[in-house]
Amino acid sequence: MMRRAGIVLTVLVMMCGPCLEAQVPQPFPGRVPPVKPPPAPPETATPATPAPSAPAPAAEAAPTELMLGVPIYPSAQFIASYDAGRGQRYYLFGSDAAFSVLVKYYQSVLKTKGTLVFEEPATHVFEVGRFREETMAFPPGVTIKDYTWNGSAGYMNPRKDGKPARFPSIVQIVPQPAGAPR
Repeated sequence: MMRRAGIVLTVLVMMCGPCLEAQVPQPFPGRVPPVKPPPAPPETATPATPAPSAPAPAAEAAPTELMLGVPIYPSAQFIASYDAGRGQRYYLFGSDAAFSVLVKYYQSVLKTKGTLVFEEPATHVFEVGRFREETMAFPPGVTIKDYTWNGSAGYMNPRKDGKPARFPSIVQIVPQPAGAPR
């Protein structure tokens, strides 16, 4: 039962995780936030020297198969990683391959059938390690989701002018935590 709950939780994070970061809390309806008075102008008008601009944050380096402990589909593009809690991260990869192609690839390289956990939208999970509730937030595994379901154009590529503009499928990898038995 806990194993199934972990799988469902992984799928929900894959579906909703990136959306949650963009949400900004709003005040309660009908309640107006207090307005701060504008700051008083400085008494002396000295020319301000522009502060040096902060360097743009470096793009996150793509993880390697060695880091993840599972193969990465050859043409998959690393999108981002997210903190899963309890020292775990999950990694998202976009792929221009069809859902069925990705499932067959991972069935072959992981030598397991995996589990189709949802038919609509198609979501397939491969467990790659034992889930330990006391030390892990998510079960280690590979989750593949079809983003072309119901006529959707796919998962939007977050890179400006990225190719392809939309990914038909997303692969989420939750690696085994360091030191955890396989």
